[in-house]
Amino acid sequence: MMDWNRLLSRARLGVPERRGDSEARTDFQRDFDRIVFSSAFRRLQDKTQVFPLSQSDYVRTRLTHSLEVSSVGRSLGTRVGESIIKRHGLRGVYPQDFGAVVAAACLAHDIGNPPFGHSGEDAIRLWFQTSPIGQAALQQLSPAQRQDFLRFEGNAQGFRIIARLQSPDNRGGMQLTCATLGVFTKYPRASWLADPTPTGIAFAKFGFVQDDTDLFQEVATHLGLKPAQAGAWHRHPLAYLVEAADDICYRIIDVEDAFRLKQLGYETVSALLLPLSGDPGVQNRLATIVRPKERIEYLRAKAIGHVIDEAHACFMANEEAILNGAFTAELLDVIPGASFMQALKSCGEKQVYISQPVVEIAAAGFEVLGGLLQAFVTTINDIAEQGRAASPKSRMLINLVPDQFLGPHRQPDPDPYRRILRITDFVSGMTDSYAVSLYKKITGISLPNV
Repeated sequence: MMDWNRLLSRARLGVPERRGDSEARTDFQRDFDRIVFSSAFRRLQDKTQVFPLSQSDYVRTRLTHSLEVSSVGRSLGTRVGESIIKRHGLRGVYPQDFGAVVAAACLAHDIGNPPFGHSGEDAIRLWFQTSPIGQAALQQLSPAQRQDFLRFEGNAQGFRIIARLQSPDNRGGMQLTCATLGVFTKYPRASWLADPTPTGIAFAKFGFVQDDTDLFQEVATHLGLKPAQAGAWHRHPLAYLVEAADDICYRIIDVEDAFRLKQLGYETVSALLLPLSGDPGVQNRLATIVRPKERIEYLRAKAIGHVIDEAHACFMANEEAILNGAFTAELLDVIPGASFMQALKSCGEKQVYISQPVVEIAAAGFEVLGGLLQAFVTTINDIAEQGRAASPKSRMLINLVPDQFLGPHRQPDPDPYRRILRITDFVSGMTDSYAVSLYKKITGISLPNV
């Protein structure tokens, strides 16, 4: 069984010695602040949530979504922390510590998402699976390394950003606490493991690339995560809360956004949210609210609060199985309101995520990201293999790649795996607007002002 005292380790990745908490600002609060002030987090303001490149100032971006998830995660983590401390008699740790570490992990949970949301992940995978240039590049890699690209995963890219790419001169990148890094990692397994082995929600995707295996292994050792098999560990228990906070927000809030964009009607959305309110007097309160917009906002708030209560109770009821690595479901799939949460998810899949504006922009993302990978993987390999004999186009395009995605003296990495990985880092780290703008410029669709 995993041990809560180790699971809340304040050791920082890449830092040999830990300094003590101050009374005003704990290590987990410092983690939160480091994420907030990072450039990778700021870029989320121009990354797709559901409605790509929306012109509405109301609709959520990845940035506002991440802030909302963090708020829900703090409430859920603090509630669970209070119960855990009472149940186990933990000393030197407070409910707010649980809340802070979950809030920090939630804040970063989407930091590795490429442009155009989940369709951006699909676009990167598809390019490596089908492009002759991508397939030729992968032939130089080991079978395990190829899986990092063929199964490109925003969660693994997120771990890479916070543990390596942000502040790259530091070992451990942002040097967050091992607790925050462990809670962040919803899928603590390598990309090369065959699906669905081992079984369970924690292994549905992968959480770190081959290049970062040593970093995650260090995190797992500090925390005492339970090994599942070679290349996989059981989840940090609080990762279930991050997953729940994310699901609470996107399932409930996506239908609210769709209502504001007039893609779903008031009757549809209110019927979805009312069963989750948990308050028999909610109809009386709704009768006093004049505008439909405020009624939906009220129902959204009531639903979030009620599902937090149910998720807290579910976690505590299953704590022993979670600590043993025997819990294999998502919390929201086993709460009393699971069917109502599933109805929200189904509505999103059938009526929101396939709406025309979403599909049109997502489809364009396949062209944009595929085009960028085609241009820059070709360039980086041409320069690496031909040197000064590389094509004039490659010698020109290499100037558009920032220093951190090249080797010393702006030379491509001699290792083909790391060379391609760095270009994938470059492309996946772009904002939606920058990706579109750069694609237009290098393809001649639009030219910069001269």
